[in-house]
Amino acid sequence: MAISSRLVLLAAAGAVAVVLFPGPVSILGWLGVLAAAAALDLALAASPLKVRLERVLPESARLDEDVPAALVVRNGSGRTLHAVIRDAWQPSAGQLQPQRRLTVPAGEARRAPGTLRPERRGDLRTASVTVRSFGPLGLAARQRTVPYPGTLRVLPPFRSKRHLPAKLRRLREIDGNASVQLRGAGTEFDSLRDYVRGDDVRSIDWRATARRRDTVVRTWRPERDRRVIIALDTSRTAAARILDEPRLDTGIEAALLLGMLAQGGGDRVDFVAFDRRVRARVDSAAKANLLSRLAGTMAPLDAELIEADFSLLPGIISSVSSRRSLVVLVTSLDAGAVEEGLLPVLPALLAKHVVVVASVRDPALDDLRSRRGSAADVFRAAAAERALLDRAAVTAQLKSMGAEVVDEPPYELPPKLADMYIRLKASGRL
Repeated sequence: MAISSRLVLLAAAGAVAVVLFPGPVSILGWLGVLAAAAALDLALAASPLKVRLERVLPESARLDEDVPAALVVRNGSGRTLHAVIRDAWQPSAGQLQPQRRLTVPAGEARRAPGTLRPERRGDLRTASVTVRSFGPLGLAARQRTVPYPGTLRVLPPFRSKRHLPAKLRRLREIDGNASVQLRGAGTEFDSLRDYVRGDDVRSIDWRATARRRDTVVRTWRPERDRRVIIALDTSRTAAARILDEPRLDTGIEAALLLGMLAQGGGDRVDFVAFDRRVRARVDSAAKANLLSRLAGTMAPLDAELIEADFSLLPGIISSVSSRRSLVVLVTSLDAGAVEEGLLPVLPALLAKHVVVVASVRDPALDDLRSRRGSAADVFRAAAAERALLDRAAVTAQLKSMGAEVVDEPPYELPPKLADMYIRLKASGRL
């Protein structure tokens, strides 16, 4: 049972009569009137046990977008339902109308519209719906909480998508003009032609020769469609907030832009998220839309408060592809984590693959090292300078080993990583 503000106001109005006619008779009399009115209202209210609910909710939505989240209420009782419906979404779902009032005639159904404005990506859940059925007087209600779980997957916002058209145009401009730095003949079949003196006899196509009754050789071209493997670090360093956004979310934005750009360039894209184990994976062999698969797989990822085990990385990459690939590792350039974890395994990756290490740099460090207003500012500037020098040293060490490094602020990392891919494509290093 629940009471309404109308009953409270009615009780307050009765206090005036009690003041004018003090005494237990007037008090008890008014309380009796209120109790009788509430009891009558409860008796006339439709039973919430006969209410059936149906949730109208999309399977997924993108962050920063309003999501319609309606409830269809069916009244199976013989009385008109005057209801207040409350859907128990978690706070980060951003429910704009937690309580919805509606009137449903007996035996009919009505739609209770609602809107969610999610505040974070991932799986948002609701466990139950509370139905409060008021009587015709609106004084008291019969209440029931119905277990009715629901889930909404909120996808990454992919704000860097605005860079994609320009990057694709640049990629098309260099297509066919890139210098290919591969030794010997290519490995991708191109065409057949007549044999001429000096051709390698191993390139003779004997089946085509038998059909044409003339010696025919195969011609080859270097492969242009390579494999791009994006490895996203989900360890404790990914939980750091930079410009009020977790480092992991910036890495997801960069991975989405690079994945869509590489697909536009004709390359096969694989994605893996790892720390001490593989957390998520997207296989390039799947036939569904790449963007939806990447976004759906990345959406529920959270940073784990553990150290990354980079010794797993060579095995993970080998399980994805045994051929030469572009491996893009989105991680942190913290000196300790890189020196102890990544550097020992990097030679094994570089021996077979082209490796790019992408990291988010905190722009606050550049701001702090320029302040000299007080003694405290000087100490902070010294700490910021030390951190930047450590990052520069780690970057130089990675480059000396043969890896490419992209170390940029959050708003610059996705387009700069895309530019690195285009440069590698243009130079034929892929």
